[in-house]
Amino acid sequence: MYRLLLPAALAALLAVAGPAPAGKFNKVLSPGDAAPAWDGLAGTDGKKHALSDLKGKDVVVVVFTCNSCPVAEAYEDRIVAFAKRHAGPDGKVGLVAVNVNTGRDDALPAMVKRAEKKGFPFPYLYDPSQEVARKYGANYTPEFVVLDKDRKVVYLGAMDDKAPPGEAKLKHLEAAVAAALAGTKPETAETSAAAGCGIKFDKKKRDSDD
Repeated sequence: MYRLLLPAALAALLAVAGPAPAGKFNKVLSPGDAAPAWDGLAGTDGKKHALSDLKGKDVVVVVFTCNSCPVAEAYEDRIVAFAKRHAGPDGKVGLVAVNVNTGRDDALPAMVKRAEKKGFPFPYLYDPSQEVARKYGANYTPEFVVLDKDRKVVYLGAMDDKAPPGEAKLKHLEAAVAAALAGTKPETAETSAAAGCGIKFDKKKRDSDD
């Protein structure tokens, strides 16, 4: 009798406990999850962009950043250098930056000026709905997500272990991209985000989603 009841009791307990949590640091996505798609995001190039635009790339790097965060700004030269090394037009890696902050300094006109000033060699996209950041579980700038050829999450977290101007010893993004290109998993699949600024989520939108 007790043996028959045990499986039912265990199933009930698991149902109450709910689904397993997401990643250690990212509370929405885990390594191995399918990447949420996006479509129709305005870019500083005057075009609309979708994740599917990068279908020809074996690896995609998504970086959540903004204009107004000093740490995000300090990382810009590193991101530009990474893109020039790995994410050229004919390369296997695509990189796209997404800004979801809605203040004046982070609005699209300011983004256009920043992209021109820094010579961003990658799309810089604006999502005032903030949905992309929510779906990716991004909370800080800069925060990175690496996707493989099947658009599964390979890596979540910081670009490296040292905020500028210090020299990084552990280059998490480089290692994750190399692993994804080789069809393997990186040794480190998730870290906390860089010690940057919190994304400025609109409180009314957040409350309405809860």
